[in-house]
Amino acid sequence: MDLRPGPFATARLDALPLRVAYADEMAAVLDDPALYTYTGGAPETADELRARYARQAAGPPDPGVRWWNWMLRVRNEDRLAGYVQATVDVPGAAAEVAWVVGTRWQGRGYAREAAAGLVAHLLGTGAVRSVLAHIHPDHHASAAVAGAAGLAPTEEWCDGERRWERAAENG
Repeated sequence: MDLRPGPFATARLDALPLRVAYADEMAAVLDDPALYTYTGGAPETADELRARYARQAAGPPDPGVRWWNWMLRVRNEDRLAGYVQATVDVPGAAAEVAWVVGTRWQGRGYAREAAAGLVAHLLGTGAVRSVLAHIHPDHHASAAVAGAAGLAPTEEWCDGERRWERAAENG
């Protein structure tokens, strides 16, 4: 399994592998405290994002795990609008995914498009056999995104969030 994620694209978005250099632009994209209502946390400064992106780019200490992160660039604006990420458990071939689209770009279908593209990209590699996400029960927009990406809710819960998942069609 590749240690670094490759880029992928959807109809309107380019998913670019994480680079520390994106921190300045992403600090502005992620600056709305409302983005953290269901996930916790608060907006980070560009310096804080640079440090986090450096840690993420270096990868996890566990050799059986991959951290894959992509910045979402809206092609016709040539601007970053959010990100998608996957934590891949290599032995289990499961990927836990998440997505965030900045407030200024919400309501345009970018999250649905990005999440569906991410799931297709991950399952299309053949190295990932299942994709899952954990979604707060009151976060209806994120649940709709998960459904659009082909994930279905399960009866499993973790830290107050419902587990959604999708298995590869051939396995």
